Amino acid sequence: MVRRVSQSLVAWFFVWDVVLTAGTWLAAYSVRFYSGLFTAHRGVPEFTLYLRTLPLIMLVAGIAYRFAGMYEVHRLRRFREELAAAARGVGLMALLVMATSFARQAQYESRGAMVMFAVGTLCSLLVARRISWTGMRRLRARGVNQSHALIVGTGRLARRTVRTLRAVNWSGIQPVGYVEDEGHRGSGADLPLLGSLAELPQLVEKHHIEHVFVALPLNRYADARRVFTALSQTVVDVQLIADLPAVAGMTFTTTQIHGMTVVGLRENPHHGLNVIVKRAMDIVLALIAIVLTGPLMALIAALVKLTSPGPVLYRQERCGLNGRSFMMMKFRSLRVDAEANGPQMTAKNDPRRTRLGAVLRATNMDELPQFFNVLWGDMSIVGPRPERPVFVRQFAKSIPNYNARHAVKAGITGWAQVNGWRGNSSLRKRVQFDLYYISHWNPLFDLRIVFLTVWRMLFSKQKHAY
Repeated sequence: MVRRVSQSLVAWFFVWDVVLTAGTWLAAYSVRFYSGLFTAHRGVPEFTLYLRTLPLIMLVAGIAYRFAGMYEVHRLRRFREELAAAARGVGLMALLVMATSFARQAQYESRGAMVMFAVGTLCSLLVARRISWTGMRRLRARGVNQSHALIVGTGRLARRTVRTLRAVNWSGIQPVGYVEDEGHRGSGADLPLLGSLAELPQLVEKHHIEHVFVALPLNRYADARRVFTALSQTVVDVQLIADLPAVAGMTFTTTQIHGMTVVGLRENPHHGLNVIVKRAMDIVLALIAIVLTGPLMALIAALVKLTSPGPVLYRQERCGLNGRSFMMMKFRSLRVDAEANGPQMTAKNDPRRTRLGAVLRATNMDELPQFFNVLWGDMSIVGPRPERPVFVRQFAKSIPNYNARHAVKAGITGWAQVNGWRGNSSLRKRVQFDLYYISHWNPLFDLRIVFLTVWRMLFSKQKHAY
């Protein structure tokens, strides 16, 4: 039943993709030549010429979308996978259309109309997909189009898998029970224990199973292979749940190298084009911030100089990208002799603060000079907050994966900070939120954090800001 529904979904997507592509082809012609927004220097081509090309456009679109993987329909498909497939499909389709135009010497096909056609097609396909998937997920959440799953294992990971499947009820995957051998059975009271690993083929047939989730600990790798062997004669989807709690919060990636599968456990998301995008955002946002806060920084500098002896700026060694040290700048908010007895963390009502420093730290305005650190490339606008080397060495001994924070540049603000984990708050929580940010980074996430930072500075009381 599920396979028939999947084929129906594929047919549904295919028909709508081709129809929307055809409609966008004609709409692009109308906008380009009849909307009045653009000037047709070479004259307006006849509509019949575009209409005659329509069957070729639909054929090319169907082929391009198929090869781009736009019809690999499965229940756990993520939107970014859908987006990547659609972008590949539309890009390939546009190239093929242009190639056929050159081959046919069809000079009447406007480049402006072609650009609008490609952009419009991508947008319309994505909107249609989201509407279709939203409808399907709502139906599945109400019990329509369900499929059954077995969970191999009864331990912590297996129970977590069951909880996750129940939470993502939009997938329509219903866990039926656990499968485990006699000597390893735990307390899986939330679902029945249906049998042993050797009985998997019979259990799959008996309970009409279509998904098997292997949720075994790493030290039972041999048993995982037994599961794959036992299921080799069945037609079910088998998913291996990675039991890697020591690197929780990091993203796992897989790469094929000459037939060998390599799993990446800790990779910097800022590579390739991402580096350029991230750096461009940092420069633009830092320049905007410096221009907007320049008068305020000048006023603060004057007040620091007038209200307490010592320098206006305070330079302090911090650890940044790959653990390398840099000198971070702040407006001085403590007395000059604040660390006469050695480095120490600031505390609530810290007596080392100056009167102006207490205000600056409570409002985060002492951090404003760090926009220059961003321009120099030592920091980013958004990222894990940098710590001093002496504290880094101390924290790395007691907090698992603490040094993984240094996979990206340190930031003026971060995901941990906008969620209240800053200053003398829970260090483990800060690391958890920092690793989440690293593994889920994208430009929109950065902009969201910047917005939340400004919003909470203006309208919320800053916790642990002292």
